Amino acid sequence: MKKKHPFRKLLIVLALLAAYACAIILPYSRQPAVTADTASRFSAAAFYGDGDSGERAYVISDNGEALAERIRLISQAKEEIILSTFDFDADNSGKALLAALLDASRRGVRVSLLVDGISYTTGILGNAWFQALMAEENVEFKIYNPLNPLKPWNFMGRLHDKYLIADRTAYILGGRNCYDFFLGSHDGYKNYDWDVLVCCEEGANFPSMEQLRAYFDSVWDLEDCRRVKKENTEKQEELALLYRRMQEEHADWFQAVDYREFTVPTRRIQLLSNPIEPRVKEPLVFYSMTELMEQAKENVSIHTPYILCDGWMLEQLSDICQSVPTVEMMTNSVANNGNPFGAMDYYVNKEKLLESGVNMLEYDSGVSYHGKCFTMDDRIAAIGSFNWDMRSAYLNTELMLVIDSPELNAALREEMGSYEQDALKVLDPDSYDLAPGQTPQPLTPGKERFLKILHLVGYWARFLM
Repeated sequence: MKKKHPFRKLLIVLALLAAYACAIILPYSRQPAVTADTASRFSAAAFYGDGDSGERAYVISDNGEALAERIRLISQAKEEIILSTFDFDADNSGKALLAALLDASRRGVRVSLLVDGISYTTGILGNAWFQALMAEENVEFKIYNPLNPLKPWNFMGRLHDKYLIADRTAYILGGRNCYDFFLGSHDGYKNYDWDVLVCCEEGANFPSMEQLRAYFDSVWDLEDCRRVKKENTEKQEELALLYRRMQEEHADWFQAVDYREFTVPTRRIQLLSNPIEPRVKEPLVFYSMTELMEQAKENVSIHTPYILCDGWMLEQLSDICQSVPTVEMMTNSVANNGNPFGAMDYYVNKEKLLESGVNMLEYDSGVSYHGKCFTMDDRIAAIGSFNWDMRSAYLNTELMLVIDSPELNAALREEMGSYEQDALKVLDPDSYDLAPGQTPQPLTPGKERFLKILHLVGYWARFLM
């Protein structure tokens, strides 16, 4: 009798696992080029307007204010609320949002909630707090691209959009997820990020609202989105009690305000979006942003938490630097970066970035910076969900709101400057032009070893991170 190899079963299992991993990764390993049709349709003039458009905007820079304004919009809604987000947790701020949405649904407001499939699997599936909201008659809950082990080729296509729409009166769009790292005035770990609140003069057209509504409808109607309904009312009374407590402790959150008092006029607002299917994508948002930046006459300033660029993305950055006198980019320092792959990639590729001609600043203040925005000259300001990485360029749905407004540009530049004044000015890969009193965070030997190991074993996967 022929003797069986003792490791044969193990080898078969490993081969199957390897084949499954390939089914997950290989569909996203090729980065599509921008098509000739996309290039021919791009027009920088489309982002500029003449005169007051009737749309008004306001930068939300503070995490506490970001939660308050979301609660205010939800509490004032009369007909419909749309909330789309990558990540949503039932922590303090997450429960506050759930409580406000539950109250709105009981007032007869239609609530549509869209969440990415990873967030659903890791934090919402089986969670009684979310099920309490799902049980309401006026609530529809959908998952974008639910994780399906029978469709591994879809795993990496994720929903990264973050916005809230209240009726057709106002919306908030930016880079904040729905949990304590991004929302509320809480102790402990946090991320700094940006939103923009947009409203409209009474009686004026609201084209950016229609753009965003049309975008939402296109995603909501995808076959890759699945409706979820759970009849679990266990936590409903606790959410109702939490809402009443918020009304008592934060009465100002529930007061109607005249947004015209603190918003500024805009000339035009344009929504940039990637393709919406959970497949590898043509890099529409990145291409449009960089082509627009190349038209700047004096300066471009970019903020991003991490930078992971392929060769074409670096070429686009180089083209901007060759065309524009001053191009500045702020990102987290290696020591300050909360994303291990982002820290590793910047550690390895800082020199390549500097060779593009960009002036690098590193945020190094101990709290991971998560802001995604840019300004051009004294008119264009943009805020959204797009990180300067290959995942945002080719894999995720992403949104950036590009606003032509000298007033908003000035406000965003002032807010960005509050971070930049404490940032490290990079001279070369190994040194800084330090201001008096500045001392860079040390990169600990342990973290440096970790980054080197990650580079050796995981650099090949940078397009997924």
